[in-house]
Amino acid sequence: MTAALLPDLRVPRLVVWRHGRTAWNAAGRFQGQLDPPLDDEGRAQAARTAPHLLAGGLRPGSTVVVSSDLVRAADTAAALTALLDVPLRLDERLREHGLGSWEGLTRDEVAARHPEQYADWLAGRPVHGRGGEDNAAVVARALAALADLPPADVAVVVTHGGTAGRLIEALLELGPQHRRVFGPLANCGWSELVRQGERWRLARHNCAVAAVPGAGGDGFAGRGGLDAGATPEGGAPPAQDADAVA
Repeated sequence: MTAALLPDLRVPRLVVWRHGRTAWNAAGRFQGQLDPPLDDEGRAQAARTAPHLLAGGLRPGSTVVVSSDLVRAADTAAALTALLDVPLRLDERLREHGLGSWEGLTRDEVAARHPEQYADWLAGRPVHGRGGEDNAAVVARALAALADLPPADVAVVVTHGGTAGRLIEALLELGPQHRRVFGPLANCGWSELVRQGERWRLARHNCAVAAVPGAGGDGFAGRGGLDAGATPEGGAPPAQDADAVA
């Protein structure tokens, strides 16, 4: 997608924030547009990450927070809006990539039941016969959600691993041949994009806040600080999280 085809967003800075962990993430189970809640760790991730986002220059009068309406994203976003004291906008167009027949299955179950599809997924090829959505549809709906935002200095966009990946690639005008240039977002990881002229620039990627055992506080993991796992449309996942590959 070229700059000429991107919508004219009224927000020059975007923080794309992935939801916290769910029990399905921990088990390597594909969520897609199903709606499992955050687990205890996911809630803790949101609680310790929100103050770091706030300290990054967010202000109540100049920040808009918009989230997927799926509960794992909405509850993550609520940890930030409670600190900012701003309303939370929910938009179903920011939901995860629909995964059709894979939703609710673990990676091992998909590999056993749909070995050809799974092989295509591991190789980064389009997955045929699964149902759900194609990448272009995910990009179109996510960009439409951002185009409807009011003017603001910054928008925090709380979404999912696959949708976040497709959105970032579209804004940076990366074609299919450039997929996997950027690793997927960890649970509660975020990336920041800023507009420069007519183009978008990736300022930070996959920042995350990790609990530091015995250190008396939280630790900022920085770019790529956590093992992000795998998302619905990408390469061989190194960790358990099935919904992180994009």
